[in-house]
Amino acid sequence: MAKPALYSRLQAWGLRHVEALQFSLHKLISAPLASALTLLVIGIALTLPGSLYLLLSNVQTLTPHWQDSSQVSVFLRTDAAAEELPRLVAELGRDPRVAQIQSMTPEQALAEFRRHSGFGEALDVLGDNPLPATILVTPTADHRSPEALSELITDWQRLDIVASVEVDLLWLQRLSAIARTLERGTLLLALLLAAAVLLVIGNTIRLDIQNRREEIEVAKLVGATDGFIRRPFLYGGLWLGLGGALLAITLSFILLIVLNGPIRELAGLYGSPFGLSGLSLIEMLGLLFLGSALGLIGAWLTVGRHFKNIEP
Repeated sequence: MAKPALYSRLQAWGLRHVEALQFSLHKLISAPLASALTLLVIGIALTLPGSLYLLLSNVQTLTPHWQDSSQVSVFLRTDAAAEELPRLVAELGRDPRVAQIQSMTPEQALAEFRRHSGFGEALDVLGDNPLPATILVTPTADHRSPEALSELITDWQRLDIVASVEVDLLWLQRLSAIARTLERGTLLLALLLAAAVLLVIGNTIRLDIQNRREEIEVAKLVGATDGFIRRPFLYGGLWLGLGGALLAITLSFILLIVLNGPIRELAGLYGSPFGLSGLSLIEMLGLLFLGSALGLIGAWLTVGRHFKNIEP
C-alpha cells in the first residue's frame, strides 16, 4: 500500500510541475512582442561573452600551433675552432629541453644565404666568410612558451663559444598577452552581463507579478500554497533564460559564418589554414544550462522579494 501511495504522490507532484511549465510557456507566447524583446536582450547579453569565449578558445588552439614553429638559432663566435661545432651540438643534444637539433658550418651557412638572398656577387667581393657556424634547435613541446624560451636563451648565452642566441619571442609574448587580456576581459564581461540578465529577468517577472496581483490574492484566499503560486513565475524565468541562451547560440553561429570567410582569407595570406571553430556540443549545453540557471535565479530573487508584500 505504501508504494502505490508514494507513486501517486510523485505522479501528482510531477504533474503539477508540468502544468506550471506549460502555463508559464503559454503566458510568454500570449505576449509575443514583449517576450521577443526580452529574449532579444537576454540573447545579446549572453552572445557578447559567448563570442569573446569563442575568440579566446580559438586563439588558445592557435597558440600551440605557432609555438610548434619556434626554433632557436645559436650562433657561434666567428673565431671558434671547427671542432667546437660538433662538441656544442653534442652538448646541446644532451639537454632534455631539446627535441631536435641541426648544425650548419660557416660554409653551409654561406651557401644557404647565397641561394636565398640573391646577393651572391656581393658576397664574392667580401672575400672572407662573415657568417658564423649556426645550430638550429627545436625545443620540446613543454619548453616553447615565451618564459621557457627566455630561460633557454639565458642558459645558452652563458656558453663561452656562443656569440648570440636568437628566437622571435616578441610575437609569442604578444600572443600570450592578448590571450590573457581576452581571458580576463571575457570573465569580467560575463559577470557584468550575467548581472544584467538577472536584472532583465527580474524586472520582467516583477511586472508579471504586479499585473497578476489580484489573481495571487484570490489564490491565497482560497488556500493555495506559496509554492503553488510561485511555481509559474519561477518557470517563466526559466523559459526566458533558456530561450535567451538558444538565441545566443544562434547569434554566435551567425557571427561565425559572417567572420569565418574573411579570417580564412587573412590566414591564407600568411600561409595558415586557420579558421574559426564554433561552440562544441558540451559548450552549447553549458550555455543553455547557464541561461536557464540565470533565469531561475532571477525569478526566484524577484518572487521572494515581492511576494512578501502581497497579502489578501
